[in-house]
Amino acid sequence: MKRILAVLFGLLFLACGNSEPEIIRNESHGSALGTTYNLIYFSVQKRIDLQKEIDSTFAAMNQSLSTYIPDSDISKINDGEEGLVVDMMFQEVFHLSKTIHEATNGYFDPTVGLLVNAWGFGSEKGIQMDSASVDSLMKRVGFDKVKLNGKNVIEKQVPNMYLEFNAIAKGYAVDRLAALMDEKGIQDYLLEVGGELVAKGTNIQKQKEWVVGIDDPQVIDGRELKATITLTDRALASSGNYRHFRIDAETGKKYVHTIDPTSGFTKNGNTLAVTILAENCATADAYATAFMAMDLDDALKLLTSQKDLEAYIIYVDEEGNTQEFMSPGFEEVVLN
Repeated sequence: MKRILAVLFGLLFLACGNSEPEIIRNESHGSALGTTYNLIYFSVQKRIDLQKEIDSTFAAMNQSLSTYIPDSDISKINDGEEGLVVDMMFQEVFHLSKTIHEATNGYFDPTVGLLVNAWGFGSEKGIQMDSASVDSLMKRVGFDKVKLNGKNVIEKQVPNMYLEFNAIAKGYAVDRLAALMDEKGIQDYLLEVGGELVAKGTNIQKQKEWVVGIDDPQVIDGRELKATITLTDRALASSGNYRHFRIDAETGKKYVHTIDPTSGFTKNGNTLAVTILAENCATADAYATAFMAMDLDDALKLLTSQKDLEAYIIYVDEEGNTQEFMSPGFEEVVLN
């Protein structure tokens, strides 16, 4: 009897050992950083609840970088507090912003918030702008006038400069969440915060690569996809004046109002939307913003020098026709 039981137990053990492990789909959805987030990640055999760690990540980011929280580090700095030692998140965002500011010849600029508000495109009521007003404000604009010293304290060349990292913060938040997933040993996930994405591994549930859609910026009512792509072990960020463009009454051409941080004035841009693929989402987020402010020719020249970037740009040509540009690497991931 003991031998029979031993044989039966051995057969049972072999059967269990050959069975496929159960794949669990975990999800987290909510609101943070003034937008929404949707996270999908897979685990094996048991469900994983990372909500506490996710909430902590967003809370830490807010305390460091949110201009909407009066006692955050960045708000204190903007209010004139000196000697504040900033945390690791602030340091990483600052240094990456410096790199991209220099690479884009100033078109990515975290000090441009003063101009955005003054022209009436920000959270504050705009003022009557003319050349004198722009000249006055430009004295307080320019990321080259700000540095992070060896003690991790912000130094400004001009008082009352205003810092905000909204054009890179969502992407950085996705990167922090991806780092959390990696620390937990999770190998397959799709993370989205406010439309910015990081994908790793595959969609195990469907046994294929992650598939994401890119919105058509010219659809006013509802939502329609312009393109669908696969996303694997990469980050994606988009920028554009979705549904907020101007049509010239005489020519019928579409334009978007953007602030040129190098001049301080608004300009009518022909670029309607930009989607960037990069190794991390903060980089993709920042370059997508910069490309919206740059002339298209300058953006394309910069793209050729940044080998880790791929781009999809929707723009309007001189005749008013909508055109598309895709870098070779972007074309490779397009499904339709």
